[in-house]
Amino acid sequence: MAKPAAETRHDGAPLLPKIRPRGGASIYGAVFNVSTSMIGAGIMSIPATFKVLGVIPGFILILMVAFAVEVTVEFLLRYTNSGESASYGGLMAESFGKFGSVALQVCVMVTNLGDVLCGNQSEGTLHLGILQEWFGIQWWNSRACALLVIVLFVMLPFLLLRSIESLKHASAVSILLAVLFVAICSIMAIYAMWEGKTQRLRLVPDFAKGVSFFDLFTTIPVFATSFGCHVNVHPVRAELIRPSDMSSAVRISLVLCVVIYVTVGFFGFLLFGDSIMSDMLVNFDQTSDSAIGTLLNDIVRLSYVIHLMMVFPVMNFSLRVNVDELIFPRKPLLATDTSRFVSITCVLLSFIYLAAIAVPDIWYFFQFMGTTTVMCLMFIFPSAIILRDVHGIATRRDKIVAVLVIILAAGTSLIAISSNVYSSISKK
Repeated sequence: MAKPAAETRHDGAPLLPKIRPRGGASIYGAVFNVSTSMIGAGIMSIPATFKVLGVIPGFILILMVAFAVEVTVEFLLRYTNSGESASYGGLMAESFGKFGSVALQVCVMVTNLGDVLCGNQSEGTLHLGILQEWFGIQWWNSRACALLVIVLFVMLPFLLLRSIESLKHASAVSILLAVLFVAICSIMAIYAMWEGKTQRLRLVPDFAKGVSFFDLFTTIPVFATSFGCHVNVHPVRAELIRPSDMSSAVRISLVLCVVIYVTVGFFGFLLFGDSIMSDMLVNFDQTSDSAIGTLLNDIVRLSYVIHLMMVFPVMNFSLRVNVDELIFPRKPLLATDTSRFVSITCVLLSFIYLAAIAVPDIWYFFQFMGTTTVMCLMFIFPSAIILRDVHGIATRRDKIVAVLVIILAAGTSLIAISSNVYSSISKK
């Protein structure tokens, strides 16, 4: 007789911790952890999408992506409740065998490694800029030293926690800092509008200013990356007192993220207008003409650095488990083996630290990731599970929705990749 799914290591079934918290996790902790999975480095690119799309299409597209995420997460949870697998990888293994679970693991590793590398690079750059502004160029505020201090004294202690529920306080801090950033950005935009320094908002795309129809599709991967939470849904669900609360936690997180993204997109575009950069933080790096403006710029940059530090452990959680699953598929669960847990944690952290220093810019990798692996994890894999329907529970409506999601995700990815390649060639 088979053991319960929560106790059996399913071959190729990652993302499920062995040890659950004694009292069980609350829905509030789940909301914080899921929201933190979404709100990472991508928040700074949202205003630039409003520059391309205009305010009204930008708002509509955010709602559409959020709805698609809710649908595909519900697909995963429904099949989790119907089968024996209690993880995303387990669902892929049930539907597509070893190939499915390995494909998922590769996509998770590429996506999460890209996320944490982008986060580490941003942290190092911001610390470097702020510290050198305050103290001048010193050996101790170089990029390598700043990142080393962050890695050893901030990230490593969080990474040694074996339960994702243990990260709920760090996740809460990251969300509060994101809200602080949005509040400051909104106040600055309203003040600039009061002073008459803002330009007229663009409500729809302005094709007369060089925006092409295909450029509109390049914004979708930005939103997709900003709503990605699928790889952490099962680890968070596994630690809930009532796993049935996971659907509510995801919906609350989606509402919170929609509010944050719409607000930062609108006020960020209002504040900087057509001068908005693909990473809005670059706009805050510019020298202000007043002491208060300089102070607000520093607060924004520091709060964003701390926000990224709190996001890193949550993103690293599923990365570490998938690396272990791929390299040691027959070993006991990672959380039960201290030596393997610490070793993989230290090796991954060392690699990320060295890569963040050695590679000056991975923005193009980030764009590629948003159009390929993120689309697979968020839309294509969950829809493929529905179409495979190994448990026979999918309705005709489910399958129609799944086909539409796959077509839209694959089509958007191909157009976005082609547009990015064409833009790169044109610039040369």
